[in-house]
Amino acid sequence: MSNTGSLRRTDELLLGGIVTRDGVATAIAALLFAVIIVSFRPFQPAGAELTGDGGDIVNQLGFSSLGAISIFSLLTFADPKVVRSLLSPSWILMLGFFMLSVINATDPSSAMRAAFFTLLGILTIATVLVLPRDADSFSKVIIFCAIAVIGLSYIGLIVFPHEALHTADSQEPEHAGLWRGVFAHKNIAGPVMACFSFAGLYLFRRGQRFWGAAIFGAAMVFMLHTGSKTTAGLVPFSILIVVLPGLIGMRFGTPILFALAIIATAVGTLGIVFIPPVKELTATYFPDLTYTGRTTLWEFSGAMLAKKPWTGYGYESFWGTPLLLSQDQPFDRPWDIRTIVHGHDGYLDIAVLMGIPALCVAVYTFLIAPLRDYMRIPPRKENIYLGDFFMMVVLFTALNAFLESFFFHRGDPVWLFFVLGVLGLRQVSLRPIAVRRRN
Repeated sequence: MSNTGSLRRTDELLLGGIVTRDGVATAIAALLFAVIIVSFRPFQPAGAELTGDGGDIVNQLGFSSLGAISIFSLLTFADPKVVRSLLSPSWILMLGFFMLSVINATDPSSAMRAAFFTLLGILTIATVLVLPRDADSFSKVIIFCAIAVIGLSYIGLIVFPHEALHTADSQEPEHAGLWRGVFAHKNIAGPVMACFSFAGLYLFRRGQRFWGAAIFGAAMVFMLHTGSKTTAGLVPFSILIVVLPGLIGMRFGTPILFALAIIATAVGTLGIVFIPPVKELTATYFPDLTYTGRTTLWEFSGAMLAKKPWTGYGYESFWGTPLLLSQDQPFDRPWDIRTIVHGHDGYLDIAVLMGIPALCVAVYTFLIAPLRDYMRIPPRKENIYLGDFFMMVVLFTALNAFLESFFFHRGDPVWLFFVLGVLGLRQVSLRPIAVRRRN
């Protein structure tokens, strides 16, 4: 939403009132958002991984085109002041650590290719945020993207059931029958549908009852069929933490509850591995609490991080690399770390790949700064509704990151939604959101 005042009457209608300058900008934002979430490899279990493969011409051309369109649109349609406002000092520092991890990688050229896709994803999401001129235009972007992503996912269940469902003959036969839609895995499909449910609630709250209810219902049904109990539990939790304090006149309670939820989750996950008193209590009262074997990965990650705490191992230079393939695999270890693609904890993976200083910057950029931005949101209805949507997305994905790893992961849709939420909160905190005049 790059305009804070009333819409200019000088943008006259073209083609009989169908095409306007602002309409073209909204259409570009909608297409960019839908395409990058669906990806250029829908209905392919390996699609997400191919985005970083230097030999995949489809993704090379596709993501490069998104980047070119984004840059052109930012130069042509966006307000330069709004674009510059998204570049906070903490984000610049975070991206600096990211690029240092690329330089520090065991294969810098390969890491640079993967980082290129990650940066294009961030650029595209930033473009999606700044092109719409008002709340109504941004709502159209959300509706179009939701129809495209959710619609294709449901169609895939009928037309491409082998690709849109986990099957018994896949690498994970235990997930047979669970829905994944256009995405590579149910662990991506579930969180994405959760984010669309938040979008549906946002639309409903601002008066677009039909689209809001339809998107919320369709996303929730699909999310429940992905089989993710964690996601199913976090969705109502995120909604209550964000919406309830505002309804009772205690909006400042949301950041407090957000911080408490993050701290409690950190202690309840990583704490049972790295905090001795918590580890002892867990061993005594919850001896079987391993988060499906994740604690083994976290213990291994912590031991390896202790060897390179300041710089980490470099981007794309730890999981799935020869460094781990040469490791011994104890017979009693639940997961074979040699074949794992990530550490199933985004925060710990940042430390392992970029170092502990980078993790500290990430905690501020991804968690503390959004809380500050949320508290600075102007007391206007459209800002509050949109800010609540972004906060739900940030809270949900930030909590989900304690069990999954998606930070800086190329074109991962969950990562892209997280970026949307973090940058979106900054935008709604800096200026009033315009509403289109109705004649």
